[in-house]
Amino acid sequence: MVKTLLSIGHGYSAKALARRLLPKGWRIIGTTRSAEKAQALERSGVETIVWPGNSLPLGEVSHILTSVSPGQDGDPVLAAHGPDIAAAKHLEWVGYLSTTGVYGDHKGDWVDEETPLEPSTERGIARVEAEAAWTALGVPLHIFRLAGIYGPGRGPFSKVRSGKARRIIKEGQVFSRTHVEDIAQILEASMDRPDPGRAYNVCDDDPAPPQDVIAYAAELLGLPVPDAIALEDAELSTMARSFYAESKRVRNDRIKDELGVRLIYPDYRAGLRALLEDETPET
Repeated sequence: MVKTLLSIGHGYSAKALARRLLPKGWRIIGTTRSAEKAQALERSGVETIVWPGNSLPLGEVSHILTSVSPGQDGDPVLAAHGPDIAAAKHLEWVGYLSTTGVYGDHKGDWVDEETPLEPSTERGIARVEAEAAWTALGVPLHIFRLAGIYGPGRGPFSKVRSGKARRIIKEGQVFSRTHVEDIAQILEASMDRPDPGRAYNVCDDDPAPPQDVIAYAAELLGLPVPDAIALEDAELSTMARSFYAESKRVRNDRIKDELGVRLIYPDYRAGLRALLEDETPET
């Protein structure tokens, strides 16, 4: 049987994984919400299904990756197909893309995969519940807790160039990050070394204050470093402000020790330099 990945919610990170797997002979079936997006995916070599709205070919696949976020009523994939996925005993690997937000606020201290899950935001709580619901299916589940994602088409350069970038300061605030290409290689490494029930933090080696990233991007562009503004003085959406409610440094030893991963971009400096050298907008 040709190794076949069903990518539910085939978005930014899953596309990066597909670019690694397709040249190796994988069959990839990706879901998307619209026929227009489906046509674009087809051109990249991914078979497509418009979902929700159509059934999922669970009997044809060996691997599943879900990138779908939980909603107010829980995980929509499980609501629609949970029993069918649980009954698919032939599955070799199932991956769930979660978030480091499940750990909650640690006031800048370090967390790892054994840290208790104590989220402080609604999004984090929903992710913990979704992780538990996927675990309860009894499938060969692998959980990936992603830090802030950046990569081609998702970086600070456009905002810095436009003059809209801001260096928002909150004392002691740090975030962990991950380049999309490192997400892809970590997912592939897990597929090569499945360990059902395992969770992995997906992040680089250098948690850093967000204002430092903006400053470095400006320096790379040869533009003035944006002025600093205190968090309490910044006009932010509720969503944006919620990101500043938690501060932690995320350890990534497990992806290295157990999956043999060597990060392509071990810190934001390496990642931003590479993005600037090869700027190609993500479609």
